[in-house]
Amino acid sequence: MKTFKLGADKVFFGEGAVNALADLPAKSKRAYIVMSGTIQQELGQLKTVTDVLESAGWAWRANTNVEPEPCWGSVQRGVEEMLEFEPDWVIGFGGGSAMDAAKAMWVFYENPQYKTLEEVMPPAPLTLREKARVCCIATSAGTGSECTRAALIKDPVQKRKYSVREYTGRLIPDVAILDPSFSVTMPRGGTVACGMDALTHAIEAYVANTANVFSDAQAMGAWVAGYRALPTCANDPENLEARADMLAASCLGGIAFTNGALGICHGVAHTFGATYNVPHGLANGIVLPYSIAFNAGRSEEAARRYEELAGFVGRENLEQVILDLRSELGVPATMREVVPDEAAFEADFEALVGKVLSDVCTPANPVKVTEDDARELLRTVYYGR
Repeated sequence: MKTFKLGADKVFFGEGAVNALADLPAKSKRAYIVMSGTIQQELGQLKTVTDVLESAGWAWRANTNVEPEPCWGSVQRGVEEMLEFEPDWVIGFGGGSAMDAAKAMWVFYENPQYKTLEEVMPPAPLTLREKARVCCIATSAGTGSECTRAALIKDPVQKRKYSVREYTGRLIPDVAILDPSFSVTMPRGGTVACGMDALTHAIEAYVANTANVFSDAQAMGAWVAGYRALPTCANDPENLEARADMLAASCLGGIAFTNGALGICHGVAHTFGATYNVPHGLANGIVLPYSIAFNAGRSEEAARRYEELAGFVGRENLEQVILDLRSELGVPATMREVVPDEAAFEADFEALVGKVLSDVCTPANPVKVTEDDARELLRTVYYGR
């Protein structure tokens, strides 16, 4: 028997969805709002959120100290503030970094007996929802973290990313708010990187060795909606219909890989991100066509499913679809373009191979990845064909 949780308990979608905050069920009505930097505050978006909360009698505290790639230290500091403030709702407000940080802080707020990221790795028993529940408000369309069971946290000392997760779905937020008005101010580069992340989630979930009828349905919807909406979001950023569709695609992609899995594209992207600070969505956008070629050349079933995805958007060759889209959107063709220190790459190479093989996403790839495979793929991604 398998168990599936298809997203948050409630998803509020469309213009004005933020107003759902006023009706969150709570006893003490204390909200701890987690953001990545001060951009939401500077744009007036935080005030939009807090105005809704205050109108319903809420007290709130904001944390703007999360990095673009959330780090363990900022999670620890957030937990200390939460233990003092005692919120009964934790609100992740922003992109995947803010939402992942909020979820990780929530885990340690509820489980203060754990002191390290290693201690909360599965199968560690986690207490959740005794102190607080979680709401995520997505301002970018990429990670789908508002409906996923994991939070990706970086340890800069070990140069490793940890996936804080809970396999039964209890880490999935209680409420997700997808209001396109929050995403129109995202710069083009961020829109593109996040969008490529969402498309990668859809594609990898569809071919993963754990794919199933439920994850397939979400992946197909995410791929079609995201592929159609992303160019419009990049070139016409105030188009709310396209922004909403891209938010939906991101959310569906998150649900897809939560109920299926990811693969070698994420394994390689995580490795470059943790080692060289390459933004996650950008890393996925660079690696994606190489991973498609790698899998399609080694698995007839993967090749067939890639062809199905291409067919859903009226094309035949998915690798070429991604190459064309990447060119249109201005995504770099090789990792060397964003990590130009070739000597460092070569010096780190064997360590990179080990990180790819040990990454949490690699085992679900449709093709088993050997050490030689990882070496070949890393060099191809870095230098190009």
